[in-house]
Amino acid sequence: MNMAYWLVKSEPSVWSWDQQVAKGAKGEAWTGVRNYTARINLVNMKKGDKAFFYHSNEGKEIVGIAEIIKEAYPDPTDKTGKFVCVDIKADKPLKTPVTMAAIKAEKKLADMALVKYSRLSVQPVTAEEWKLVCKMGGV
Repeated sequence: MNMAYWLVKSEPSVWSWDQQVAKGAKGEAWTGVRNYTARINLVNMKKGDKAFFYHSNEGKEIVGIAEIIKEAYPDPTDKTGKFVCVDIKADKPLKTPVTMAAIKAEKKLADMALVKYSRLSVQPVTAEEWKLVCKMGGV
């Protein structure tokens, strides 16, 4: 089975890595996504896929790795019924957070969605990007 890789963004003041870790094995619903491209990415997530956890606005760095534990279902916070969420659990922190500046400085990551589509809250990550960022983060 081929695992896919993703990146999910959250402002630490709204939902932080520490809050995600505190949820333990039962994880938490990744709700509140209201962008159609991000919605498609959520729909494409499979149980067992891994996702970088990115602190946006404050920090601007990848701080941990999360795992998708439940596939897309209707987002309970969406009154329109158009959007979905997935459940994720914290897998492990990066030994060294990988900053947006470090990612932009790495030529091999020039095509990473995080660089090209910086506003997108849920985005795909290629296997090559995943390996390189993990190496940069010490995991």
